[in-house]
Amino acid sequence: MHGTYNLWLVAASLVVASLASFTALDISGRIAMLQQSRMRHVWLAGGAASMGIGIWSMHFIGVLAFELPIPLGYDFGITTGSLVIAIVVSYFALWVINGAKLTARRLIISSVAMGIGIAAMHYTGDAAMQMVPAIQYDPWLFAASILIAIGASGAALWIARTLADVTQDKVVEKRLIAAVVMGIAITGMHYTGNAAANFLPNSICGAANSVDGRWLATTVALFTLAILSITLVLSRYDARTSVLAGSVSRLNGQIVRMASFDTLTDLPNRRTMTERMERAIKNALAGGSRFAILFMDLDGFKTINDSLGHTVGDEVLKAFSKRLLQCVRGGDTVARLGGDEFVVMLENLNVPTDAEKMAERILEVMRQGLVASGHPLQVMPSIGIALFPQDGASVDELLKHADVAMYEAKRGGRSTYRFFEASMNEAAVRTLQIQQALHDALGSNFFYLLFQPKFRGKSGELAGAEALIRLNHPELGMLGPMEFIPIAERSGQIVQIGYWVVRETCKHISQWRTEGRPPVKVAVNLSPRQMTETDLVQNMIRIVREQGVSPDLIMFEITETVAMQDAPRTIEMIHAFQESGFEIAIDDFGTGYSSLAYLQRFRAKQLKIDRFFTNGLDENGQEGRAIVSAIIALAHSLDMDVVAEGVETGSQLDRLEDMMCDEMQGFLLAKPLSADAFGDLLVPKTVSA
Repeated sequence: MHGTYNLWLVAASLVVASLASFTALDISGRIAMLQQSRMRHVWLAGGAASMGIGIWSMHFIGVLAFELPIPLGYDFGITTGSLVIAIVVSYFALWVINGAKLTARRLIISSVAMGIGIAAMHYTGDAAMQMVPAIQYDPWLFAASILIAIGASGAALWIARTLADVTQDKVVEKRLIAAVVMGIAITGMHYTGNAAANFLPNSICGAANSVDGRWLATTVALFTLAILSITLVLSRYDARTSVLAGSVSRLNGQIVRMASFDTLTDLPNRRTMTERMERAIKNALAGGSRFAILFMDLDGFKTINDSLGHTVGDEVLKAFSKRLLQCVRGGDTVARLGGDEFVVMLENLNVPTDAEKMAERILEVMRQGLVASGHPLQVMPSIGIALFPQDGASVDELLKHADVAMYEAKRGGRSTYRFFEASMNEAAVRTLQIQQALHDALGSNFFYLLFQPKFRGKSGELAGAEALIRLNHPELGMLGPMEFIPIAERSGQIVQIGYWVVRETCKHISQWRTEGRPPVKVAVNLSPRQMTETDLVQNMIRIVREQGVSPDLIMFEITETVAMQDAPRTIEMIHAFQESGFEIAIDDFGTGYSSLAYLQRFRAKQLKIDRFFTNGLDENGQEGRAIVSAIIALAHSLDMDVVAEGVETGSQLDRLEDMMCDEMQGFLLAKPLSADAFGDLLVPKTVSA
């Protein structure tokens, strides 16, 4: 007995198969996105039901497309059984796709199991017709249909697993194409199975009165389309919601991380370090243990920022943080508090020397140097160490005391470490008081200038003066420059103080000129911190112009040690000063490490002999005189004038005059004078008739 096919229903079965395949691909991608086990099981069950109904309905639409010259029907129980098989097979497929790694062996086994399940669904559906006599199947086509089912299952599993990643490009387009291919494979299996069925003459459908074929076709088609459409809509909506929720979650995570970690170095920031220190204090109190705080600051970091730029400075900070992480133990914390300040917390210390060993290790590693943006640099920290519980019982105390010890390390020569001591706290309080006094002094006129005269050698005529700053604070009293200048240098306040000195010097020069006194050259010291200012020369020019003073009346003194820290930059700055009309003197000569080649390139106007060598004229006999004589001869050979500082005895004065020293200053000749007193020295001598 031969049958015919309704081509519209054949086309409908292909559409349903493709739609079911696309739904399966979409659901597999949705399940792959889920993290919660409970939700994965919900979508596995729902997806299996939707996918199973789709495959099952494709089968029955295909069966209904086949027409025989006898009434046909389907047993409800057996039909329901075939649907259950389809759903179970679909669940198995989704479970395989979203399970462990899909190896070749796992793919083959899963394909065989799924293919046999689909074939079982198909032939169970045929059995629902309850044909009498029973349907006879062609063995070759029967075997071919099972092989096609296995092959289609393998292809479907591999494609679904490949397209489960929603982050790949054009994933929807790829799934549409794959769904059509999978739909063709599934319908191909079905119609191969139909071709294998032979209906004997005079066959009767035992279920003809059970379920009407036309009613079943309409119901199955509409029901399937509704189920698949709803499933797709839910999957799409849930996926978008999950993506949005994931984006919000990631954004929240980024915000939390930004609040907890330094954005440049990715180290814990001050807030996180504070929390970890609080936890370490509780643990130490509970367990009787102790820990150490290593507070460090990079020596000369501002010079790197000013000379090489902030980009290189940032690279230095990142490279330094990586080196720190290599030095510490696994349970230690490394944090960046801000700027070039870093903190290491060493927990569970056995003995205080463990902290000392860590500091030595950090210094040793940093001595190897680092490369930032192609620049080889040696960046060394000064380290202060505070121990819990003896150096503080709170986070603030520990950080403060470690900071105090760090500054003591800087005062001790930099690139070293110091343990906190109680005496340091007193010094730190004094330092803070002086810092505040310096801040107040600029706005409240607590600073004032003295002028130490300089005299020419043989003639004894007044040659000029050196401006010396003093501080008289209403609460702290008189502060000597040796006490407040180093603090101003470290805090950076020296820059504005230096500009104040030049401005005040210019005011006095203008005042002396207004009083009819002759012009005089005044020397002003430049500090190491001022030398790092990129706009130093321009600011000095602006100040003298505002005060109406000629630049040739100002001589800037640069110590030999500072001049040689960055000799090429010093040469550039000296030449810029000279081109603007200022004169330059090299101060404290003999205490540094000048290269004669650089000394020649400086082209300074004066060379000032340090008071150590001046004192040596009396104390060191012939050797002391030979050194001073050599310095004077060297300076004269380079067309530089020589000024001797600290002349305090008549014998020193006599020897310097004999050696042809150009100028001298010291207490023997004149002590530092007020502006008015020095102005009195500027009265021109009366020429007698």
